[in-house]
Amino acid sequence: MKRNPKWLLIGLAIVVVAIQLYQPERTNPPIEQARTVEAQTEISPAASAIVNRACKDCHSHQTRWPWYSFVAPVSWMVADDVEHARSHVNFSDWAQYERKDADHKLEEICEEVEKGAMPLASYQWMHAQARLSEQDVQAICAWTQAERRRLAETAGGGNTSEESHDEEDSPTHSH
Repeated sequence: MKRNPKWLLIGLAIVVVAIQLYQPERTNPPIEQARTVEAQTEISPAASAIVNRACKDCHSHQTRWPWYSFVAPVSWMVADDVEHARSHVNFSDWAQYERKDADHKLEEICEEVEKGAMPLASYQWMHAQARLSEQDVQAICAWTQAERRRLAETAGGGNTSEESHDEEDSPTHSH
C-alpha cells in the first residue's frame, strides 16, 4: 500500500487549521496605579526602565501580545508562560504582597537575574531588548536590596529577613 504525500499534507494542514480554533485567554486586566511596583516601592528610575524593558511583558498586566501569541500551539505556551510568571511576581499588583512576601520577592528577583535565570532564555531569543547587561543586573539588585532595607526599617525591625536569620544563627544571639 503506497502512501500519497499529498493526502498527508492535506491532513496536516487540516490539523494546523483546527488547532487554531482553540485560543488561550490573553488578558491584560486593568491596572490600579496605586497598586503598582512604582507606587508601592522606591524603585530607582534605572531599575524601573529595566523592569519595563525586560520583565513586564510577562510579570505584569501590561503584556504586549506579539503576533506569534495568536498562532497555536505557540499561543498556548506563551499564555501559559505569562500566567505562570504573573503568579510568581506581578509588578502591576505589587500591593497584594505582605511586607514579608514583598521582601522575599525582592530577594528572589535579584537572585534570578544574578543567576541569569530571568528573563527566560526562550524569551530573550525573540526579545533581544530583554537581555540584561551586568550593569542592568547591578541596578536591579541595588534597587531590590535598598527596598528590602527600607521595608525592614519601616517594619521597625531594622533587619532584612536575611540579616535576622543570621542573628538567630549567631552564637551570641540569646534564645
